[in-house]
Amino acid sequence: MANDQRLIAQLAAIRAAEPELKAFACVAGDAPAAAAAALADGPLAGRLIGIKDIFDTADLPTQYGTPIYAGHQSASDAAIVAVIRAAGGVIAGKTVTTEFAFLHPAATRNPVAPGCTPGGSSAGSAAAVAAGLIDFAVGSQTGGSTVRPASYCGIAGFKPTFGLLPTPGMKCFSWSLDTVGLFAETVEDVSEFAQVASGGRIPPPEQRPANHWRVGIPSNYPWGELSASASMAMERGVEALRAAGVQVVECEMPAWVGSAFVAHDAIQAWEAARSLKFEMAHHEAQLSPLLRDYLAACLRVTDGDYAAAQFAAQQARDGCRLWIDGIDVLLTPGAPDEPPEGYASTGASTFNRAFTLLGTPALNVPGAVGVNGRPMGVQVIAPPSEDAVCLGFGALMQDLLLRV
Repeated sequence: MANDQRLIAQLAAIRAAEPELKAFACVAGDAPAAAAAALADGPLAGRLIGIKDIFDTADLPTQYGTPIYAGHQSASDAAIVAVIRAAGGVIAGKTVTTEFAFLHPAATRNPVAPGCTPGGSSAGSAAAVAAGLIDFAVGSQTGGSTVRPASYCGIAGFKPTFGLLPTPGMKCFSWSLDTVGLFAETVEDVSEFAQVASGGRIPPPEQRPANHWRVGIPSNYPWGELSASASMAMERGVEALRAAGVQVVECEMPAWVGSAFVAHDAIQAWEAARSLKFEMAHHEAQLSPLLRDYLAACLRVTDGDYAAAQFAAQQARDGCRLWIDGIDVLLTPGAPDEPPEGYASTGASTFNRAFTLLGTPALNVPGAVGVNGRPMGVQVIAPPSEDAVCLGFGALMQDLLLRV
């Protein structure tokens, strides 16, 4: 009974926050949630979890952030949702997504940076966790839709190695890039969630003494210079690492990072035009101008362009598997800047998209701030399949940032 009351109180807190936060597309009813909690058994028993509204749920509408699918009810759960339920997780509701997980801003507000965007496309997932309303949330990343909103909202956001978390039942935007992402308040918490959600394919974080870690700090970025806030966060991180005895190595960003960054655009565009071909053909008037114009432009990417981009992507992934000599992980900003003021944009994925295409694990580590005192995360990137390394170093990085 006490657990039922706690759960109902948590759901009441979500509903009370909604008029201002706008993080949920729909919230679970008290009775169904309490019934699920009563039957819950497993490592997530009793934990309240938000599901980005691009993942099918059998008991809640799935609307993909668009009026085209208003009230749409799928007949089954997405695979990741079924895994979470089987582990005892209680679904709090569907968290707000931007339209089809693209760039058209959602109504969600940033609970830790008032007046600023929470980022996208996993806006509701990041904001609900940052507001303390839920324990965990599921999001996605095709460009930077997990790491960037986590950076903006000052929480941990983890994009595992491509393919470690299942995507069946997730609305596809780009099948070569779409990756399930996870949110929690801390790196320790998101690591726990990742282990369960992956069925153990993501192991516990690797633990080493500080002086046994070698971290690379890029001396150059293919997409441009660092902002003042990004520089400030990186300097704080490097200072903390050196003080702890971590081996900090300045390294030149390999050519394969730039190749991946360039290839991402053509691959995403060619695949998005096909993933949303039905909606463009039958519901064009209900698409936002931003998405409609993007999909129209995507049609200019030829089959040859796509084949060339996929070839470049494979070469970049081959280079990435060899990794960078002398380092365990790479450290970069989690986003180009602090969360921008206003709600006209969800920000840019420039620091994330290459690593999404490369399929590496990538983690936003909270704890730093930018020049205006708003959250400014740092991003840990590890070689493909080295998720335990990514999470292990991320846990150390978070601990060190909180000490500075």
